[in-house]
This record gives sequence, C-alpha cells and structure tokens, in this order.
Amino acid sequence: MKKLNPLERLSEALGGEQGLRRLRNAFGIPSFGYESPIGWIDIIAEGNQILRTSFSEEAPLSGPTFPPNLPVLTRTIKLLDLYFAGGPIDFIEISVQLAYTTEFQQQVWNVIRQIPYGEVRTYQWIADQIGRPKSARSIGNAVGANPVSILIPCHRVIRSNGGLGGYGGGVERKRQLLALEGYPVEKLK
Repeated sequence: MKKLNPLERLSEALGGEQGLRRLRNAFGIPSFGYESPIGWIDIIAEGNQILRTSFSEEAPLSGPTFPPNLPVLTRTIKLLDLYFAGGPIDFIEISVQLAYTTEFQQQVWNVIRQIPYGEVRTYQWIADQIGRPKSARSIGNAVGANPVSILIPCHRVIRSNGGLGGYGGGVERKRQLLALEGYPVEKLK
C-alpha cells in the first residue's frame, strides 16, 4: 500500500480534491486554480515553496486564495503561462517542498528535474543514474508519487520499450505535454 503524505491523507479523508479545495478555501491556504489548455491545475503553496500541483477536471470552487505577496505562486503562474505558450521553460528555479517523502523518492525526482525540455528518459535510465539498476519498478512508483506535476516533469519519463507509461494527470495529458514540448509522440507506443 502506498504511503500517503499528510496532504494526501487529508484529501482522501475529505473525499478527494473537491473536499481538499473546500478546506483550503475555508482556512485560506495559499492556492490557485490555474486554467491550462489541458485542464485545471491546482497549485498549493506554503511559505515560498510549492507543496503540490495536481490536475483537476473542474474549476476551483472560488477564486484564488493566494496573497499577492507570495512570490513563489506568482512566479510559478508566470512560468506556466510561458510553458503553455510553447516556451522551453525549466521549472528548476521553483522551490518545491518535499517533506514527507522518502530519500529514494527525492533522488528520483532530482534526476527527473534534470531531464531537458522536449526530451524523454526511461525508468531504467533513472535507476541507472541513482545507482540502483535493478529498481526500475520502484522508480515507477516514485515517479507516480510525484506531488508537483510539471514542476518535476515526470511526463518526460517513458518505458524502456518506447511505451508512454502512466501519468498522474492521465496518459492523454502526458501525451499533450510531450507534444507541447516538441517531442515526436507518434513514435511512442
């Protein structure tokens, strides 16, 4: 069974994303519903770090709850605008909060953050980079647990056989993100 971080446990207890959105709005937790060309992206921040990004099918229940003086959200939104306009954006400058995660997950995500825009790497390649060549399956689990989609570009990770693999935001979104970056998605299985 997957170990959930406190935010995921809370989300689950509240009945999913909509319950979590209601709680965030009630307590004024800095967040923003970003309308991208491929669906809503919920962004949650604390201090000057992004805690979570997740795709949602529905618009936020209310307007943005982030204060205008929260630079990390403002910068993240600006970079997302540039990214979805087709710019080769690197999100490495955005500070993400990775507490409640394992050292192994952090190793995997740090390697993923190094994958260049418009390129892909395999789960096996990541396993080799962290010195654990027989852990491709565990790599897949760590990739699936990524709390900050797009900022840690797990959509750039594919199967060794050229298959697209999974994606927390849905396989079609993964395909769309890779196409946006100019990757020839027609080559993927």
